Amino acid sequence: MSKEPKVRQKREAKLWEAFLPILALIIFLYIGLVIFGADAHIPLVMASAVAVFVAVFQLGYTWGEIEDGILKTINMGMQAVIILMIVGMLVGTWIQGGVVPAMIFYGLQILSPSIFLIATVLICSVVALATGSSWTTASTVGIALIGIGQGIGIPAPVAAGAIISGAYFGDKMSPLSDTTNLAPAMAGSTLFDHVKHMIYTTGPSYIISLVIFGVMGAKYAGQELDYAAINELLAIIQANFNISILMLIPPVAVILMVVFKVPAIPGLIGGVILGSFFGMAFQGVSFGDILSAANNGFEFTVSDGAGAAEIMIADLLTRGGMQSMMWTVSLIICALTFGGVLESTGMLGIVASTLLKFAKGTGSLVTITIFTSIFINIIAADQYLSIVVPGRMYKDAYAERGLAPRNLSRTLEDGGTITSPLIPWNTCGAFMSGALGVPTVEYIPYCVLNIVNPLVSITLAFLGLFQPKMSDEERAAYEATKVHA
Repeated sequence: MSKEPKVRQKREAKLWEAFLPILALIIFLYIGLVIFGADAHIPLVMASAVAVFVAVFQLGYTWGEIEDGILKTINMGMQAVIILMIVGMLVGTWIQGGVVPAMIFYGLQILSPSIFLIATVLICSVVALATGSSWTTASTVGIALIGIGQGIGIPAPVAAGAIISGAYFGDKMSPLSDTTNLAPAMAGSTLFDHVKHMIYTTGPSYIISLVIFGVMGAKYAGQELDYAAINELLAIIQANFNISILMLIPPVAVILMVVFKVPAIPGLIGGVILGSFFGMAFQGVSFGDILSAANNGFEFTVSDGAGAAEIMIADLLTRGGMQSMMWTVSLIICALTFGGVLESTGMLGIVASTLLKFAKGTGSLVTITIFTSIFINIIAADQYLSIVVPGRMYKDAYAERGLAPRNLSRTLEDGGTITSPLIPWNTCGAFMSGALGVPTVEYIPYCVLNIVNPLVSITLAFLGLFQPKMSDEERAAYEATKVHA
């Protein structure tokens, strides 16, 4: 009589088991990035293997269950991957079509070093508020502002920090933003209560950021503008591209499409089509050239004996194409694989719930929520998980302390949304780096809003300011969800 196969029982991870893959990731990243100067891809894969080993041999999960969890998590990031590839196409066709050169051409004549950083923050804030998308902002006006900044002597990492600060302020405060809708949904708040409540932390952070960027701008204001060099840049652009105010139609059209709620992917594809049309209609390029720029990017050909100005233009405009984003795409998939193992096997939840034991008051609870969101941005590499997981973990804790749901929803954004572009392998960090052409580690020190906002949120929580209690209606709604559950 044959024995029935033994079925292994799954169990919850112990704290040391949940931390083992995270420790492995830290060690592998240090060895790979710091010691050998390698990319983060393979260390992430190696850490994923450690997480799988723990899940299978310690916790009793099957490979099929883990694989399903990985694929579900990767699926959450696929929209970001598709958008990233389309942005590569958009950048290539917009440069070839004269769109980006025109934006740089006109910007060089308007912006000066003294006002550039503040103007950049304000411009990106308005565009992101109108579109609800930091990604659209960075991939339209952002890429032009990087070029303008370099043309007037502003280093690219500094300009990128201003772009990201403005873009994430607008994204965070816009009712059109997906994260701005996701956070109150997780916390049990309402959209407009959530947006109004964020003013108390995001508003002061924004003012502080503008002051700091103003001081930084004053540093660059002292330098003499080399008008001869700027005029040479303008002449090179005019010699290689047919510059017209009409070239600004594609970015305006993309922004309007997002404002009128055209989904991001069709809207950006529309931008690629417009860039291609402008290339053929105004720059005289062939359809074959369009295909090449969309896939491999635009290459600015430097003449023999080229001067510094021509080389600088070549550096600015030789970029874009779908293939230029493949390094970033593979990084995102590797990171989401690691996050998928931890999320699907409950190890991520164990770590988050352990942190909750240290929450003794409102200040410590908000601090733990923010650091959990940052932690998940690092480990799971996705800003949506940095909102969903802490929102799910800490909703009851806020309610038990009588705190209104909008406190949690605001904190999720102060910790999750705002810090996501600071992590190189996070979908947002990888996107911003790819779109702006600046490594994440170089622009991090200049993302003033993204650094200040979590600190302001924690400070106000410990001071007991702007932490409203649950209303009777909110308490009743929470109790109803508990009964339903």
